[in-house]
Amino acid sequence: MPLPTLIRIVLALALVVCSRPAWAEDIVLSTIKEATRQYQTGDYTGAASNLDYAAQLVRQQKSERMKALLPEPLSGWKGEDASAQALGAAILGGGVTVSRDYKKGSSSVSVEIVSDSPVLQSVLMMVNNPMFAGAGGGKLEMVKGQRAILKYDSGKKSGELYIVVASRFVVTIKGRPAAREDLLAYGEAIDYRTLEKN
Repeated sequence: MPLPTLIRIVLALALVVCSRPAWAEDIVLSTIKEATRQYQTGDYTGAASNLDYAAQLVRQQKSERMKALLPEPLSGWKGEDASAQALGAAILGGGVTVSRDYKKGSSSVSVEIVSDSPVLQSVLMMVNNPMFAGAGGGKLEMVKGQRAILKYDSGKKSGELYIVVASRFVVTIKGRPAAREDLLAYGEAIDYRTLEKN
């Protein structure tokens, strides 16, 4: 089969996976089954390829589900459509990222949730060690019972709020320009209990 045709088929399958969760589950399970058969017959390259493909499909499903956890626009704000990205381990260490932008007048806030990413370790280190947080100009905060670091420049009216959830997720809320209270309000608007179950 010519390579361009194969690429079109793979892209078409990816679109189907994202739009039809039930079909996605069938594709994931059949791909894993095929990988098992290949492994048993000694086709390790094929097995590894199919397992990577199945893992990517699972990450895509997770990213679509996580989009629903991004907060609705707060009163007076307008929210843009949420976006999702699922990267394999070969690209920047991999991970699942969902994000959404919000606007009110000249103020702008973005909320991003990252999971399964090496970035998590550096943020965990900052949150768990107050010296690291202070050295970077941040202040420790508690947001709905979650440990957080807030870096805010009142002169520029811009800042970033980092929240670590269940040692598996990093929620980043950025505002440029935005009030400190806006960042914290969007942090409070997230359902962390539901996020922990993902």
